[in-house]
Amino acid sequence: MVETRRSSILGPDGQPIMVPLLKGETAAPERYGARALIHYSEASGLTPARLGEIMKGANMGLAKPYLTLAIDMEERYLHYASQLQTRRLALDGVTISVSAPKGVNPKAVDFVESLIADPMFPDMVASLQDGVGKGYSVVEPIWEYEGKTLRPVVYQHRDPRYFRYDEVGLRDLCLLDDSGLPGPRIEAPYFIKHEPYLRAGSPVRRGVARSAAWAFVMQTFALQDWAAFCEIYGIPFRIGKFHSSATNEDKATLLRAVRAIANDAAAIIPQGMEIDFQETNGNRGEAVFGNFISYLDGKVSLIILGQTMTAEVSKSGGSLAQAKVQENVRMDIVRFDARQNSATVNRDLIRPAVAMNFGPQDIYPTVQMELAENEDLAALGAFLGQAVPLGLKVSQSYVRKRASIPEPDEDEELLGAPAAQANASQQEAEKRQSAVGDRQSEKGAKKKDATGKKVAAEQLAALGTRCPSCGDVHGARFAADRPEDVTALDDTDALVDAALSDWREIRDPLLAGLLSAAGQATTFEEALANIEKAGIDSAPLQEALARATAKSRGLGDVRD
Repeated sequence: MVETRRSSILGPDGQPIMVPLLKGETAAPERYGARALIHYSEASGLTPARLGEIMKGANMGLAKPYLTLAIDMEERYLHYASQLQTRRLALDGVTISVSAPKGVNPKAVDFVESLIADPMFPDMVASLQDGVGKGYSVVEPIWEYEGKTLRPVVYQHRDPRYFRYDEVGLRDLCLLDDSGLPGPRIEAPYFIKHEPYLRAGSPVRRGVARSAAWAFVMQTFALQDWAAFCEIYGIPFRIGKFHSSATNEDKATLLRAVRAIANDAAAIIPQGMEIDFQETNGNRGEAVFGNFISYLDGKVSLIILGQTMTAEVSKSGGSLAQAKVQENVRMDIVRFDARQNSATVNRDLIRPAVAMNFGPQDIYPTVQMELAENEDLAALGAFLGQAVPLGLKVSQSYVRKRASIPEPDEDEELLGAPAAQANASQQEAEKRQSAVGDRQSEKGAKKKDATGKKVAAEQLAALGTRCPSCGDVHGARFAADRPEDVTALDDTDALVDAALSDWREIRDPLLAGLLSAAGQATTFEEALANIEKAGIDSAPLQEALARATAKSRGLGDVRD
């Protein structure tokens, strides 16, 4: 850049910023000189020989004719312009967000979010996509103080012919000098320079316009030949017949009449002469010229979008699987463009803007451009519903990203479960907590046998009194303990209640001998021997089961 007054405003590298270059337009168009408006065209009368000269000049850094041709192609080559526009507009489908790493200044994050919220920001990103065709694109931001911060108020896209790469390595993009040679090197924050890395080599040779230019030349000649063919193909072939005694003047008159029929549809001829019309049928022009142009258009679609199925309608059709595969190829290109553009924006706009307003930072917020995927939300919800209760930890930001749901603002009304369902869930949680407390209190309790001797809970568990559901040792619980959970009872439930009404009389004879035998033993083998000698009285239990079974069988027979 032209050396001018520096200030205390520092860039990301800690070097002072040249303030006058922030407010002025460094690469504005001029009436005369290197940045004068260019009115000539390279596409008119373009031949393969001339195209070869243009490409050789661009390889040596003289890219103005090549860039002019690239602009002409977007105006004259309709299929090329359409595919470039499709790739450019694809970035409108990306989600632009700000990533705030740990340790970043919160005020800087808010400032960057205000930059991407500017309505001009998406248009600036779309302007950077001009580099896909030409190899590079340059945007000049005009900086002003607004809202107590220094920020771009206008993004001016500059004609790529206003710049030229250095003559040594063709790597550093410079402002074109009045002499036609490379001038000062352009850099941030005065310019935003986007050089898509479509292929290796010099940036001026990466643009897809270099490959499409050859197709442009061939389809131009094909269109000219096809137009000349169509001019005469649709008109019936006229044959004039003259008499053997016709003079040269009569023959000339007949020839003029035959030619005039094509334009005037009327003619006069001497008597004795006649004109025959031979009709032409078929699609010879489309079969030759049309197929050749379609072939060239398909190759242009391949170099721009990576596939052809979403670019044009195939006469032979195609399978759904093939269409999905080719659509995924195109989405790969969109993701690539989004990543490249975000890298350029972070390097030439975000980092300098944050540094000039908040000073050089160790950690900078970054702008991310991500393409929303076609997510099966039903499958995602089913998976999370099963995995999260099992202990899988999933962040809300990840789920919001997959579902394309933005983070809600503080004052926004939020969706939630209905009040009745929320209360039921809370009551169920309280019940579970109460049950856990009961189990914990019972774990330390000890049972007494008929002789008054205490038996540890662990000994009871060894004898088979541990709950098969929760694995804890606790006393019996019945439906009568929680009458709110009991619904309408049928006859079988009534029999069960009647059988359990005298459970103490049934239990005491069974447990008396069992607890006594277990309490007197010191080993497991001794406990088994004592149980065999105890002679446990199971007669009351057998009698109760027999009565209940007989009644239940009778009820079943009556209902069946």
